Parts: sequence; C-alpha cells; structure tokens
Amino acid sequence: MSFSKAEQLLDAATMASGRLQGITIDDVMSRFRVARRTAQRLLHTLEAHFPDVETHLDDEGRKRWRLPPAHLRDLLTLSPEELAALDLAVTALKRSGARVEARHLTTLREKILALVPRSRVARLETDHEALLQAQGLAARPGPRPRTDPKIAGVVAEAIKACCLLDIQYRSRGEAKGRRRRIAPYGVLSGLRRYVVGKPADALDGPVRLFRFEAITSASLTKTAFVRPSDFSLQDFADRAFGTFQNEEEYGQVVWRFAPAAAEQAREFEFHPQQVVEEEKDGSLIVRFKAAGHLEMCWFLYSWGNQVEVLAPERLRRMCAAHRRGDFAAMP
Repeated sequence: MSFSKAEQLLDAATMASGRLQGITIDDVMSRFRVARRTAQRLLHTLEAHFPDVETHLDDEGRKRWRLPPAHLRDLLTLSPEELAALDLAVTALKRSGARVEARHLTTLREKILALVPRSRVARLETDHEALLQAQGLAARPGPRPRTDPKIAGVVAEAIKACCLLDIQYRSRGEAKGRRRRIAPYGVLSGLRRYVVGKPADALDGPVRLFRFEAITSASLTKTAFVRPSDFSLQDFADRAFGTFQNEEEYGQVVWRFAPAAAEQAREFEFHPQQVVEEEKDGSLIVRFKAAGHLEMCWFLYSWGNQVEVLAPERLRRMCAAHRRGDFAAMP
C-alpha cells in the first residue's frame, strides 16, 4: 500500500472513530472527493485492516461504519500544521470579538496537547513556531463588541436546556434597557453576534435577533419551551445578505458584473445559495434569494460601476446614485 493510500485509510478510520453514528459512503465521497466505487473500496479496506469495525443501517437505510476509539489511540498524532491552524483560529476568533469561543478553543487545544506524549510535543514545537510566524491575519475594519462570558454561558445553558431566558436588553435608541423574556434558538455570528429567538409572549410570531452587546444581564428560568422541529439556524441565516432579516425585502436578487470585473467576481461567494451564469459578452450574472438591501448596498459600492443591480427594483434604485467609475481597483 502506498503512503498516500495508507494516509487516506487512516483518515477514514479517524472519521469512523470520531463520529458517534459512524460514516456512510457519501461521507467518504465528500471528504476525499472520490467516486462511489473508490469510496466502497476504501471502506472494504477499512474492514480488512480494522476487524473491529462495526456496521449498521441507520433510520434512512444507509449503511454506516464505526470504529471504537481505542483502536486508533496509538496511531494518531498532532501535526505542526494542525496545531498552527488551531492557534490561527483562536486569533481570528479573538479579533472578531468571539472571545468566549476563543477561550473554549484554547481549552480544547490544551486538552489535545495533554494527550500527546511529551517526546512528540517536543518535536512539534520547532516546526509549529516556524509555521505560526509565517501566518497572519489581515486587519479588517468592523465592530468589536465585547461579549460577557457569564452572559454567554447563561445563553448557552438556555439553548441546551430549551428554557426561557430573562434578559435586560437595550434596543437601539433606548437610554435604558428593559426586561424581556425570550425563547433562544441559537447564536448567530458575523460582524456582530446575535441571540436568535422569539419573545416569550409572541412565540407564534417571526424569529428575531437580539444583539449580544445589548444584553446587560441574563438569567435562566425554569420554564421550558419547544424549539420548532422545522427550524434551521443555517437556513435562517441564509435568508439574509449579512445578518439583517426583513421579510418584506426577502426575494430574488440579480446582479450583473461587467466583463472587466467578471474574473474577480468568480472568486467570490456572495451567498451560499447563489447561482452563477456566464454571459456571451463576458459578463457574469449572480442570482440568489435574500433580504438585507442596505448591507448589499454597502458591499456593492466597493465594486463601483462594474456591477449593476438587475433585481429587485428597490435595490437598483438604492444603488443607482452610488456607482462610481474612479476606483483604482476592485475588491
């Protein structure tokens, strides 16, 4: 077996051991970007080299492979690249204001290192330091709201326990905050962090966003709520360009990038659900469904007159007077 095949087999074994329900053929195809037949051969090899592999059918009738964790303990080690990536992620989280998550990731890093034999840790240090010095994060302007770790902890407990949350919340324009009771569904992170949920007295109403930095206190109640089974935080997030949600604005968005901007525009993911169309004249059409017209305007301004809004009409009018042609470069 070649080194690359052995490395792939070990990665598959790690996946099968690290996931509670095990892995499917589709998981292997997605992870290694291989055809179905190749994924099947890899799983057959896994069974041959690890006799204790367990297989079962899940609720959807898919076969899953699972490997007890103890079988891999002596085969796995931490690489300098992985350790440097963890440190870079911690730095990125701190810069974005997610200090609670940065602290959790730092603790995870320490736990991982505690499991690595001392002799291996010593060999890691030199390469790790070199990699860390060669990596950096570009400065990006944006709000750096501070999140109180105690408040973040209470919010997390409420989400896990599905219990209503009492918060002291100051809306924009309010001099003082007021007490609110909410049902928290999750936390959305972007330029700012938001608690996603509904007011307890309007559970039949729309989902709302509550800015973390506007919560001055939080306490867990003993009143349970039922999170809607059809609610997906990611689907909710995908309904906006950025974070702002507005049902009246939600709809089809169409942008046309001029031929001179098309090559750079192809490098962007403007929205997770975008559809891209190549035009005969070299221009690029981007389509997606979302709300957040003001945030779209802020973003499109940096492209000057190299982008044109085709739909919706309201967004086109908002951007029309701000399409400049004197920018020296595009994003």
